[in-house]
Amino acid sequence: MSDPLIAAGRVATSGLAAQSTRLRIIAENMANANSTGETAAANPYQRKTVSFEAALNPYADAQGVEVARISTDKSPYIVKYEPGHPAADANGYVKYPNVNAIVEMADMREANRSYEANLQVIRQARDLVSQTIDLLRG
Repeated sequence: MSDPLIAAGRVATSGLAAQSTRLRIIAENMANANSTGETAAANPYQRKTVSFEAALNPYADAQGVEVARISTDKSPYIVKYEPGHPAADANGYVKYPNVNAIVEMADMREANRSYEANLQVIRQARDLVSQTIDLLRG
């Protein structure tokens, strides 16, 4: 059985990795928010979402987290009337990605807070291990 403080750090590390993936997907969504297909028949970028699941970390003897899957959001595309656009259909409508910047910013804030919380767990565990070593020396 591993040390509980080390185990806490390993579990928090899995949280860092999961939230890093989530932040990368949010960045992809934001980067492609205004992209269109090259033609009217082509579909634009589809928003992606990240799902997590609990995962046993054998080195920590505890439950961590991992990315279960990265999925595409099946909500409808945003359609705008832009008759001069190269991707406009016969009626002048262009399909844009189903990415809402406000939703992405809220998801980014939540992922950022989760990342920072996991980082703080690692810092705290490291400090407690260091204090324990100092106590054993003296």
